[in-house]
Amino acid sequence: MTPLDIRDLAAAMGASYDGPSRPIAHICTDTRNLVPGCLFVALVGDKFDGHNYIPEALKLGAAFAVSARPFEDKRVLVVKDTRQAFLDLAGFYRRKLGLKVVAVTGSVGKTTTKEMAACVLGSAFSTLKTPANFNNEVGLSQTILSLNSSHEAAVLELGVDAPGQMPPLARCASPDIGIVTGIGVTHLQQFGTREAIRAEKLALADSMANGAPLLLCGDNDLLADVEMPRLRVLRYGIDNPANDFKAQNLREDGSSTHFEILWEDGVYPAQIPTLGKHNVRNALAGFAAGVLLGIAPSQAAAALKGYAPEGMRQKVVSHKGLTVVEDCYNASPDSMAAALHTLKSMPCAGKRIAVLSDMLELGSREEEDHRRVGTIAAGCADLLLCTGSRSALTVEAARQAGLAQAFHFPDQDSLYQALRRQAAPGDVLWFKASRGMHLELLLQRLYAE
Repeated sequence: MTPLDIRDLAAAMGASYDGPSRPIAHICTDTRNLVPGCLFVALVGDKFDGHNYIPEALKLGAAFAVSARPFEDKRVLVVKDTRQAFLDLAGFYRRKLGLKVVAVTGSVGKTTTKEMAACVLGSAFSTLKTPANFNNEVGLSQTILSLNSSHEAAVLELGVDAPGQMPPLARCASPDIGIVTGIGVTHLQQFGTREAIRAEKLALADSMANGAPLLLCGDNDLLADVEMPRLRVLRYGIDNPANDFKAQNLREDGSSTHFEILWEDGVYPAQIPTLGKHNVRNALAGFAAGVLLGIAPSQAAAALKGYAPEGMRQKVVSHKGLTVVEDCYNASPDSMAAALHTLKSMPCAGKRIAVLSDMLELGSREEEDHRRVGTIAAGCADLLLCTGSRSALTVEAARQAGLAQAFHFPDQDSLYQALRRQAAPGDVLWFKASRGMHLELLLQRLYAE
């Protein structure tokens, strides 16, 4: 980060400090990678308490520490809450930087949209993006504080799983452009209704300047009619004729999707190295963010070809004659449906095999949505293999919809043994479940043999 005076940092956190000026070039939260002269923030988590490490941090050379508890050392700045202080520091630093920020949120497709937007912005600007799943208050703070004067743009992912979490994240990010990818039922157990989820996601707009562009997926039923007169609301998508950024003539070729982007009076050919209409929508959002920041539309469209799937998000792998789709980082009813429809459209010389497990945090819709996935799977897969208590409903619904080759297993081992017996060269295997089901363990076993 660019050095800032400790007096300004203390004021940003609401901490009392009357000592001398001193530049701070690093803010650390872990003594294992502490930089001498840094400001150490004592964060508290489920399994750790950074306050216990304040003496060690000072001994290792931290110039100051931030604590939510009284401490008999003038180098320790006391605040009400260290996580909020960390967020306040990041927000203060972000506002000091003269760069453009795109913030991405939504129920599904956040990370893919973030990656695609970063591809587009990176074609014209030195761009930093949220790494991995650093989309909560701590991860966002760490990302912003890693910016420096060489950066010209940032693409930040904002994730929430409970009411009230978006406003402080949005204030910290202070986005120039906001993107809401869709409103689904992820975390419905905490929010209660989709409308409550929409309200939380759209709170992103409260921290945007008057007239700033807010990009909404116009194909989503709860975003298609949203209006915010204070902002410049623009919609993107495939199916809604009222969309501002549109895609047409979609064509899948192996592991890539070709399409045309319509924006104002122009038509721009584009290609992404992944499959599915849902990913075309994500690409449209990335294209739109770039164009609105001044990148030529032809350049923005061409940049999408450089997208690479992150982690286990629809990554296509060839393994001993099998085509394996690693898509088990997370799952919701909407992303499950998109995955199954994409599986159906993939070139396949053998069987299309869906390997699924439970979707979590669906609240009262849990049974309905697991059954709906089963019904969709019946029309998209030749073989359905499931594990997880909730996925028994998926198999039951798939059988009722006519898929005789649908099976539920009590554990991953028994599912894997069945998969070994059934899978053959030419088959496409799609693995998808909520992250907490650890379906990636099946991938590790598959690749080890």
